[in-house]
Amino acid sequence: MLCYLAMIDTPAEREKFEILYEKYKGLMLYVADRLLLCREDAEDAVHQAFLSVIENLHKIGEIDCPQTRSFLVIIVERKAIDMLRKRRPTLPLDEEIAGISFEIPADNPLARGMGALPAHYRQVLLLRYDNGYSSREIAAMLGMSLAAVRKQLTRGKQLLRQILEKEGVVL
Repeated sequence: MLCYLAMIDTPAEREKFEILYEKYKGLMLYVADRLLLCREDAEDAVHQAFLSVIENLHKIGEIDCPQTRSFLVIIVERKAIDMLRKRRPTLPLDEEIAGISFEIPADNPLARGMGALPAHYRQVLLLRYDNGYSSREIAAMLGMSLAAVRKQLTRGKQLLRQILEKEGVVL
């Protein structure tokens, strides 16, 4: 952890990062390990994710909240998916394998709709509308172009609308 702390300027940010690291390191390792099926690669993905967290540390408000948890899970998930793509560049990534399953409340049609989305749409929609990041910030965090983020937001919203309409939700 000392190598991370050396990259952070202020004592307050160092303390904030230490708390984030201790609180979420296990969860992030679990997510990466489920995707990569290799402990060493999972540790590399977590390391890369924490480097991204350091770059975006000023954007994290409350440490112990669902938005911070989802933000960190999404970052490590994207890093792991990038590693999978590099590992097998000629094979398409199966989104069902890449998606991490979470418990979805049965009485909430929006949550069910979000759970039915492919992982890449769900991630950008959560970062934009649940966490409040701009498209430009999402592009930087996930290593995507701004156009790709905007396209995924548009397509994700369209697909979510279709899913909700099939469930009979009036928009």
